[in-house]
Amino acid sequence: MSILKIARLGHPILQKIASPVDNFKDPEIKKIINDMIDTLDDAGGIGLAAPQIHVSKRIVIFFVPEDRLENGKNKVELTIMINPKIEPKNDMMNRDWEACLSIPNLMGAVDRYSHIKYSWYDVDGEYFEREASGYHSRVVQHECDHLDGKLYPFQMLDLSLLGFQEEINSNKDLLDKGRSLPSEI
Repeated sequence: MSILKIARLGHPILQKIASPVDNFKDPEIKKIINDMIDTLDDAGGIGLAAPQIHVSKRIVIFFVPEDRLENGKNKVELTIMINPKIEPKNDMMNRDWEACLSIPNLMGAVDRYSHIKYSWYDVDGEYFEREASGYHSRVVQHECDHLDGKLYPFQMLDLSLLGFQEEINSNKDLLDKGRSLPSEI
């Protein structure tokens, strides 16, 4: 297992559509996943997609920390998804702040579906489905965007809501009020 270098904004691998995993028994898939786990742990992130470690495969890992859960929601342990798919459950969108390991020190406000159903295969090829809302939904959508060559700034409707994390975090109340950052749009 290894800690790998994370591709940053501008690297061509982050602009490609990742290839599906066809052979779940390929030992290289388990190695990629173990390297992703080590890299995510080292970087202190919440999620990571294989293209971010220079591997153009449809693999995502993520978890939802307890401090990001809405009232009554269950903790989401580390989830390893191969060939994930997302389906919006309705048209409701939510705008909130996002950051990315591939775009260090920046963050931006992104509109995402509020409630989704997503499906994936695990390393043994077993199929799973889950519904998500709130932050959980946002994390899944953000990480799966990487598989389609998209980074969060490309999803932003208002680029004036892109900036350095330090500035936004120290002025978030002013930004939220001044830019009409709604909880539901």
